[in-house]
Amino acid sequence: MAKAHIATVNAGAAGAVVRGHPWIWREAVTRIAPGAKTGDVVAIQDPAGRPIGLGLWDASSPIAARIYTRAIDRTLDAGLLVTAVARALARRERWKEDRETTAYRLCHGEGDRVPGVVIDRYADTAVLRLDGDAIAVWLSSLVDGVWPLLQALGVRSFALRASRGESDERLRPLAGDPPPDIVTVREHGVAMVVDLAHGQKTGAFLDQRENRRRVRELANGRRVLNLFSYAGGFSTAAILGGAQHVTSVDLAQAAHATAQDSMRANGIDPSAHAFVTADAFMFLDAAKKKGQRWDLIVSDPPSFAPSEKSRPRALTAYRRLHGACAAVLAPQGIFCASSCSSHVSADDFASTLDDAATGRADLSMVELHGPPWDHPTLPAAPEGRYLKFAVLV
Repeated sequence: MAKAHIATVNAGAAGAVVRGHPWIWREAVTRIAPGAKTGDVVAIQDPAGRPIGLGLWDASSPIAARIYTRAIDRTLDAGLLVTAVARALARRERWKEDRETTAYRLCHGEGDRVPGVVIDRYADTAVLRLDGDAIAVWLSSLVDGVWPLLQALGVRSFALRASRGESDERLRPLAGDPPPDIVTVREHGVAMVVDLAHGQKTGAFLDQRENRRRVRELANGRRVLNLFSYAGGFSTAAILGGAQHVTSVDLAQAAHATAQDSMRANGIDPSAHAFVTADAFMFLDAAKKKGQRWDLIVSDPPSFAPSEKSRPRALTAYRRLHGACAAVLAPQGIFCASSCSSHVSADDFASTLDDAATGRADLSMVELHGPPWDHPTLPAAPEGRYLKFAVLV
């Protein structure tokens, strides 16, 4: 293996690495040895020349390097990466024989200290997604080392999910049997139909699993509105929890078809509920004018803040959305508001649910949840705590 390139970083970045942050932004690099290419190993040192970690170099990303080990006496090679994935798999050992939950995250990138490597399990299929060009250089070595570990867990198909815009061929077989495009999995006993080939992320939003269960617990006897409903996970959960009626709203009509498939897989007649293809803001405005009200509202929009620069605009959008939701929430209703924007902190998100935003002085936040345990985060990296799920009553 080629010798690691030396990269020197400023004092701020060095301090962050020592505390456990896995990223080094390009502007923090004060010196890099000539010839470093994307995917090359870099030895990171502080301004005084003291070694502080080993990472992979990315020649074009704003994140110039990601740290894989602070142990400077180690060698950053495929063996180290596979060992880190194996440690992540061991953390999920309790689900190995669970037949009630067959979809969960096996490796959560930075949170499992394997930056850029995400592996999700859907029954006997595992789907890999890579974040960043540097780790993609190591794909072949990763597959060779990780596939036997997945086989030992009972996985029969291993596939790569291309990032959005990379290719029309979204699901690429890596090892084992050809992966299915559609698979039915279970979450706490609830059947969920997942489109692995075309669905969001690796196929489904597994990070909302525990929140779907919470909605199921809250839904009994209530009329429910699920905004940005996508594949209907919250809708199905609410119906199984005893909801009187559920209205699912999403711009993507195809998502409603997947939601209806999941309902049928759980013995639910979709025709007993409503599916609306519409912009959520426009739907809420029309519902307010009609005087419609719901007893439980779930709002789970896509990220409003894809960058730090967009954060102020995102906060404004959240406040507008939450006000519109509160306007159609029945008295003594329950409002579940979610955000997946990493650039919006939990405190910032809570501020978009205050009395001024909602126009309601009768709502209090009783719960605020973050990512589930199979989506671990690093104490030094707040970016990993992207998911917020607030319950107001």
